[in-house]
Amino acid sequence: MSTTTLSLQLSQQLQVFVNEQVAEGGYSNASEYIATVLEQIRRQMAKKKLEALLLEGLDSGEPIEVTEEWWDEERAKTIARLRQANG
Repeated sequence: MSTTTLSLQLSQQLQVFVNEQVAEGGYSNASEYIATVLEQIRRQMAKKKLEALLLEGLDSGEPIEVTEEWWDEERAKTIARLRQANG
């Protein structure tokens, strides 16, 4: 994993908070703590986006029953489209 350097200016109150979290959370330094917090935020945002897409899918029309036969038909249609596209 490649890394990059980011310089932050924190208020004294935030610096004290970060130092406490590093000490209490078993982090090796402030950079590790902040990177962990940012990764947690990134994952939360990705989860919210996925949930929104799933809800959009649920609201996209009448539900259908997805059976083995349905998958077989979808595979056959996809193969036919690929063959037609590739000539």
